[in-house]
Amino acid sequence: MALLIHMLACAFGLGSWVAVNGLWVELPLIVNTLPEGWELPSYLTVIIQLANIGPLLVTLMHKLYRGCLKEHIVIYSILSIGVISCVLLAFFWDKTTILGGASHSTAFFIITFFLSLVDCTSSVTFLPFMMQLPAKYVTTYFIGEGLSGFIPGVVALAQGVGMAKCVNSSETAGNQTGGDTSLQTVYLPPNFSIEVFFFLLAVMMCVSLAAFIALNRLPRTYEISAKKLVPDTAASVSSGLDNPGRETDGDTVKPKGQGAAPGVVPKHNMYQMTFIYFMIVWVNGATNGLLPSVQTYSCMPYGNLAYHLSAALSSVANPVACTFAMLFPNRSLVFLGVMLVMGTGFGSYNMAMAALSPCPLLHGTVEGQVIIVLSWLFFTGTMTYVKVMVGVILRDRSHSSLVWCGAAAQMGSLVGSVTMFPLVNVVSLFESGDFCNMKCPL
Repeated sequence: MALLIHMLACAFGLGSWVAVNGLWVELPLIVNTLPEGWELPSYLTVIIQLANIGPLLVTLMHKLYRGCLKEHIVIYSILSIGVISCVLLAFFWDKTTILGGASHSTAFFIITFFLSLVDCTSSVTFLPFMMQLPAKYVTTYFIGEGLSGFIPGVVALAQGVGMAKCVNSSETAGNQTGGDTSLQTVYLPPNFSIEVFFFLLAVMMCVSLAAFIALNRLPRTYEISAKKLVPDTAASVSSGLDNPGRETDGDTVKPKGQGAAPGVVPKHNMYQMTFIYFMIVWVNGATNGLLPSVQTYSCMPYGNLAYHLSAALSSVANPVACTFAMLFPNRSLVFLGVMLVMGTGFGSYNMAMAALSPCPLLHGTVEGQVIIVLSWLFFTGTMTYVKVMVGVILRDRSHSSLVWCGAAAQMGSLVGSVTMFPLVNVVSLFESGDFCNMKCPL
């Protein structure tokens, strides 16, 4: 029975962020079809932030009408919406409508909003449900959550990307003058279509839904241990927050009149806490708003293959970095600061290449392609490591620290996406181009 519950918990966690992660790794193929083109990622970052209305409503319901919101019904609803949205996306992702005299991917945006709503709301519903089980199953759930980014990335790598070739389009264009010719970029098809990829996402959402149904219906043979776990945890938290018999001594917290207990949590001063929350805001702003909005501009000038590999490998790098953080944790703020600087350096290179689009450094060379892919890979890996370790530090402090951690993360993500959207779509600070017609100086 224990092995079965572990498998179900892992499969349940798979549905947490698989849809949004799947959208990001499929963008290298989608941007070649939808009218927004290279601007598409900037739209996605804003849509995902708007979808945070889901967890906000759930949190308000818990606060204002305590006990009225049935958690299992919410989970059933959002997973069902996720399955339906993935299926609809397979049929309507490329349907456009005319708005304001221009063609827009309204169907794609609307369905993406509902998929984002599912994944964002899972953050405040899936884990509380898993807390009903013993702690060992919660760990397995997090493994499944990591797979929600890993599996779409691997599938995207297997899907491959159509190599681009340049063909003479002057005859079909109907505007041939003299001996001038024009070249057009034509992408060869991938190993399987975008529609098949979205159906695979629907299957993974179905697996998560089936796992939740099974978990919710299994006989509660673990109820005693779970009930024992919750009061003990609550007691430990309340004793740390409300017990007047506790006092601070140097860098540790210990009961008044007693020696320091083993495994006590180091205290941080005001400047250290400010730096910790700054890291949260900056990391989430960079990884969820600033850089994803311009990934097309930094990668597409090197070719569709570079963009495809950077998106897929970055998605794989996220759970790998989380695993690395669990195996080799380092809570030193100096070390995390160095990692933050390194990640910012990689991100700055990516942003600089986007600003130089469509003629970035080493354009048209294999070296340029390798460097941009590795830069995105290391950017995601280093920033994810910092994000995980900062979460671990705040988790060991108090529940309220984690609440502020979540608020800081959302603020960073919101500021990053809102800042980049007008720069990309209104000011047009970044320039797109056609791979076969980029006139770049040697």
